[in-house]
Amino acid sequence: MARSKVIVIVGPTAVGKTSLSIALAKEYDGEIISGDSMQIYKQLNIGTAKVSIAEQAGIPHHLIDEVTVSQSYTVSDFQKKGRRLIQDITARGKIPIIVGGTGLYIESLLHDISLGGAGKSDLAFRVQKESEAELFGVTHLWNELEKLDPVAAKTIHANNVRRVIRALEVHHTTGIPFSKYQEEHEDKEPLFDEKIIGLTTDRSILYNRINERVYKMIDEGLELEARWLFDQNLQNAQALKGIGYKEWIPYFNKEESIENVVTEIQKNSRRYAKRQLTWFRNRTKNVSWWDLVKEPETEIKLKEEINYFLTV
Repeated sequence: MARSKVIVIVGPTAVGKTSLSIALAKEYDGEIISGDSMQIYKQLNIGTAKVSIAEQAGIPHHLIDEVTVSQSYTVSDFQKKGRRLIQDITARGKIPIIVGGTGLYIESLLHDISLGGAGKSDLAFRVQKESEAELFGVTHLWNELEKLDPVAAKTIHANNVRRVIRALEVHHTTGIPFSKYQEEHEDKEPLFDEKIIGLTTDRSILYNRINERVYKMIDEGLELEARWLFDQNLQNAQALKGIGYKEWIPYFNKEESIENVVTEIQKNSRRYAKRQLTWFRNRTKNVSWWDLVKEPETEIKLKEEINYFLTV
């Protein structure tokens, strides 16, 4: 049975994923599935950069406004509903277009990863190792792997950070050397026939775009939206921990100035963008990277690739 074709758009915040997804949905009769962990909340529109009804331009959008801010929402919830949506959209003869910057959401949708504690995945461990790679370099992780599993280390290049971390993670979660585990469990067939488009641009340009986006959010009423969320008195709710909302808490408690709030949102958004790029470069296979900010004319070439992908 042929696998469903899906187009996936990933990349950091403020790089243009939304506008590209709508353009491609119009061109290829697609429907959009959001892969964003904050846009699932109702009434959180400005701080999540949620696509407006006008911006949607009549294109069906899924997995936004899924739950209230008092409810929890897990990766498993997203995975189950997202996969059902892909089947439904495909069955209606349309193209599923998955767009978002939450790496674990995207990965859980596209690949058969364990989310139920079966001992195959440990997100906290992964994040820790990714941080170590940034701090100490990729060779540091490879040396650790060589001590634990020299057979696997011989087959994995030190610069292949994603694979090195995966090998360490398998040993960490199962106690089995990766070289033995992968014979049985790794490199299964992908669930879908996927075209993954990664959007990026120069860091200085991206950071300026992020800073300007935050100012725009402030102009659009982010403070009132954050105040409404704060007034729900939700304590440890997931929604209140999102960038663009948590930074207001000291201000509402009369402990911080609004200028510092804006600065913190910009700083945290820039750091998040860096983590997003690290995730997608290290953990997501077969990404075709494009800089449509500096080179918008290359969108023509991108569409040629998509045309080919959809016809083979």
